[in-house]
Amino acid sequence: MIFKILWRFLAWFMCLWAFITGYSPREKLHTITSLIGEDVTLPCAFEFPDGKKVPYIVNWNRENEKIPFFMWYDGYPPHMSENYRGRVSLIKPASLNLTNVQDSDQGWFICSVFFLNRVSDMPHNTSRVQLKVHAPPQFIQKPPDVVYVKVGESLTLSCAATGTPEPEITWLKDNRVLKESITVQILSTKLRITRLQESDFGDYLCKARNNEGTITVASKVIGAGNRSLLQLFPVWFKSYGRASITVPPRNTTKVVGQKAEFICEAKALPTNLTHRWFYNNIEISQLSWLETRTLVRRDGTLFINPTSAEDSGKYTCEVSNGIGEPETASAYLSVEYPARVVHSPSPQYLPLGNPGMVICDVKSNPPFQFVTWTKDSTPYQVDEHHGVISLKNGSLLIQRVSHVHQGMYRCTPYNIHGTAGTSNRMEVFVREPPMFTIKPNGIYQSLLGSEITIPCDGRGQPKPVIMWRRADGGRLPRERSSRQGGNLTIYNLQKEDHGRYECVLENDIATLVTSTMILIEMDISGMPHAPTNVTVNTSASAATLSWLPAYDGRYTQSYIICYRVANQGANSWRTMSVPDGATTFTLYRLDPDTEYEFRVQSRNAFGKGMYSEVIKAKTSKDFLGNSSTPATDYGAPPNGPVQKPLGPKPFSPEDITIKKRADGVLILWKPPLDQTIPVAFYYVEYRVESEPWKRWGPIKDRTSYLAKKVPPGTYKFRVWAYSSKEIGSPSPEISLTIEGVSPEVTKSRAITAGVVGGILFLIAAIVLSVCAVKICNKRKRRKAEKAYMMVTCPVTDARNGGHSHGGSPSPLKKSPCHQRRTKASEEGCTIGRYDSIATTGGSSRLVCERNK
Repeated sequence: MIFKILWRFLAWFMCLWAFITGYSPREKLHTITSLIGEDVTLPCAFEFPDGKKVPYIVNWNRENEKIPFFMWYDGYPPHMSENYRGRVSLIKPASLNLTNVQDSDQGWFICSVFFLNRVSDMPHNTSRVQLKVHAPPQFIQKPPDVVYVKVGESLTLSCAATGTPEPEITWLKDNRVLKESITVQILSTKLRITRLQESDFGDYLCKARNNEGTITVASKVIGAGNRSLLQLFPVWFKSYGRASITVPPRNTTKVVGQKAEFICEAKALPTNLTHRWFYNNIEISQLSWLETRTLVRRDGTLFINPTSAEDSGKYTCEVSNGIGEPETASAYLSVEYPARVVHSPSPQYLPLGNPGMVICDVKSNPPFQFVTWTKDSTPYQVDEHHGVISLKNGSLLIQRVSHVHQGMYRCTPYNIHGTAGTSNRMEVFVREPPMFTIKPNGIYQSLLGSEITIPCDGRGQPKPVIMWRRADGGRLPRERSSRQGGNLTIYNLQKEDHGRYECVLENDIATLVTSTMILIEMDISGMPHAPTNVTVNTSASAATLSWLPAYDGRYTQSYIICYRVANQGANSWRTMSVPDGATTFTLYRLDPDTEYEFRVQSRNAFGKGMYSEVIKAKTSKDFLGNSSTPATDYGAPPNGPVQKPLGPKPFSPEDITIKKRADGVLILWKPPLDQTIPVAFYYVEYRVESEPWKRWGPIKDRTSYLAKKVPPGTYKFRVWAYSSKEIGSPSPEISLTIEGVSPEVTKSRAITAGVVGGILFLIAAIVLSVCAVKICNKRKRRKAEKAYMMVTCPVTDARNGGHSHGGSPSPLKKSPCHQRRTKASEEGCTIGRYDSIATTGGSSRLVCERNK
């Protein structure tokens, strides 16, 4: 109960306080800080009644001003005061975009949202934004450049600056911070020195600094009555001589618009000194853009007022009195200025689906710290967009362009001095980059005097332009060539038409180039033409040549490489034959840091053709930076150790392993542990028992080798490492036995198969013989039974059957023989032997043996 009473009292108190102060818990408070010239967004958040979107009006006021400076209602042009015309725009739903912030914009901004046909919701839909405008310091009061005072007098130097935050004033003397003392008093805008001493003469610097920058102004305090160099430096004038600089100019840094000063004091006898000043070795009097802002005082001091960004550079003072050579001294001026945009073209085109760049070239001293962007009048946060990167020159790199990147961009760079302003509006379009739809073939070969047409076509947006040109910079034959669309036709081909041609596809997005080669068949005798496009890549002791084949005379051609040290006699050429079909070959064992000449010659069944043009190339220094003794064995590496070392040897390969596979033998190894001597390539050596060593290789850029179709036998393997100039020691030998089918094993297997086959044949023969005997015996018994029955059955039938009624046999009564045979058959016995026939009482009996 007590808790409820306290809670109600607290709620009543909060409502009463809100009513008295006018505070609403829904009122939003924001604080934004900006530099002069920046663009900012003033936020305004509100809530629709009951969460339903209804028509509304947006008012923006300055604090203590009843009339809004900006009013907006959907469907009508916004109303804005003259001070903000062209600088404000609405960012829906109610936020305000303010560009080119001025110092007068500092203060509170109030956003109010009203809903039509409803009770005023202003207390619940109000935002208050405090805008703090910062500005770098600027002098409003400066001390004089030079002040002449006497010892014992008092001196007052005034220096005041304005800026936001308020700048802090610091005084320096001879580049050291000045501190207060009995005679030195530092006030807010003045420096006061009483009872001046000679130690107080010198260079004074007033520095104004806040968070947005630092500016300085210098003042020189000189003792009156000591202006004469003779009084200051009496020792210097003991003898006559040429002019010499006693106080040379010093490097200095200024902010654009400030005054720069270079001192150049000198001594000479005679004292008729002449001072001349040079900017980057050009006399200032010859530079009209600089001369109008410079002044050279009688003592040689150079003043530049005001400084501009282009004034940065080297300034040289030349002093002369007509005796001897003039004396010079130089110093550098660095003019700092706010970051500015120097190049932001419009329109710009981005390639769809490819990397693209929105150009915003920034110039800044010191270097800019960051760049802010807007897109379609809305702040564009680069970090929040995947694949968009801010470059060091201020531009935007889009790694993969899509249609969402199209729009209106503006960039604003900043450094410690702020910004010089925002770029112009850059209209950025996304377009399809050029793409070849038809490319020419790599080589076109045609007869002298014939006609050739080479196709080329492409597409893109905007539509690309198709051009043809010679790769060597030569001109196309105007009177013998024509172009239709992207196709190039050359009529009446001549010898000079031989060469490489390029088809160029270009639009505002990108430029693509593809090339082709035209070979002219001029020689009908079958002799090959000289190779073309010979290129050479060298290392410390090797050179790799590549070339393109020319007309081969309709026969298979091969090549010969000729090379020599440059500028030697005609008889110094060395030759190296190239394997058939190869158009790339590497020459080894060349001298480091030496220039060579190379040429390639083709040959076929008819003989040798013409040489290519001579190409010069220089080998680099070896990996130790040394040169070595000229090699005597060029071309492929030697088969055995070299008698005379040509350089440091590489170390041996490690961990040699051999693996048998279905497709051959795989040899693996690891590079040497110590690789201070780089390995150029490897060789694998092998031999069977006591036969000579044979090799596989060279093997580059890998540490394995697969040997295929290796015959059976016991092998030994080892691996050699080669540097660019020398052979290392071999690895330990590894043995491997590759098994095969020997003649003894084959003979043994044949004998075994013969014995087993013979035994099986004998068993089959015995079985067949037994079966045949049984069948024959059975047939004999049946034949004997049949013969016996034919003799005995008629006699028995005649005795026992008789004839009735006149001797005709009775058809109903069978003979006793037949009955017994039938019975015997029914009882399951066969008649095997008839021992006797008994006749007793006129009857007969057949004795039957049963065969079971």
